[in-house]
Amino acid sequence: MKQNCTLCAHNCNINRNNNLGFCKIDSGIYISTICIHKGEEPVIGGENGICNVFFNHCNLQCDYCQNHQISNNSGELQSFRLDLESVYSQIAAILDSGINTLGLVSPTPYIPRIYELINLLHSRKYYPTVVYNTNAYENVQSIIDLESIVDVYLPDYKYANEEMAKKYSHIDNYPETALAAIKEMHKQKGSELILDEKGIAKQGLIIRHLVLPSQIENSKSVLMNIALEISSKVHISLMSQYCPIYKSDIHPEINRKLNPAEYDEVIDFMDILGLNNGWVQELESAEHYLPDFDIKDVFGE
Repeated sequence: MKQNCTLCAHNCNINRNNNLGFCKIDSGIYISTICIHKGEEPVIGGENGICNVFFNHCNLQCDYCQNHQISNNSGELQSFRLDLESVYSQIAAILDSGINTLGLVSPTPYIPRIYELINLLHSRKYYPTVVYNTNAYENVQSIIDLESIVDVYLPDYKYANEEMAKKYSHIDNYPETALAAIKEMHKQKGSELILDEKGIAKQGLIIRHLVLPSQIENSKSVLMNIALEISSKVHISLMSQYCPIYKSDIHPEINRKLNPAEYDEVIDFMDILGLNNGWVQELESAEHYLPDFDIKDVFGE
């Protein structure tokens, strides 16, 4: 583990062997669930799904987080601590079933341990496609360091509005931090999404954006930034699956589901910008993608 942690934009600069920063994680590996998940973009999971590793705690604390059961930093971690060999064994069992895509969800605080995990998998002749599923609140150097082990970047680009980031996720400098990180991802992978013979992504970048109710202008600004600052050819997953959960009730403007007119307005704007590569969702997906980490079958699949 880095002696002075600067993996993300909090720049806590503390020795996590002895102290806890924003994410409240020491040098251990804390994982809630390692499972097959079929709810990702079609090119990520395909028919068989992806082996997803859901890490505990997070360097964002979003009031509407659908993974709040495992991502809130006030949670007790010790019961989720795993050694590297145990993580490897669970992943290898899923890879042996015929799935060859490994998703790392909320991975940023664990980057040094992820290096160890991928190297261990490779040493034992497992070479899955590694999907880095992140909130994009990380320093560019972290992304540069990941180039050799990540095949597909799957970042969220949540906000182009600084005040929204502070209000809903309790962080500073999100818009510029996320944009800089995603630019580095694009520098590494480009706009082309490379697929195998089954249509599964093997290399590339997919930018996710969750449309929030009452916040359509933020979504338009995010899309505008992508088109102007990154590329109009990049693949975008425009998500409508927002569900008012966790602490969303303290924000009346987002304490409801997205309505069709809001989502359609964002889709239309995406078309105007020429952002034609990617996916949209059905509005009914809100409940379908809502996990429950207190049960074995997290996604009810």
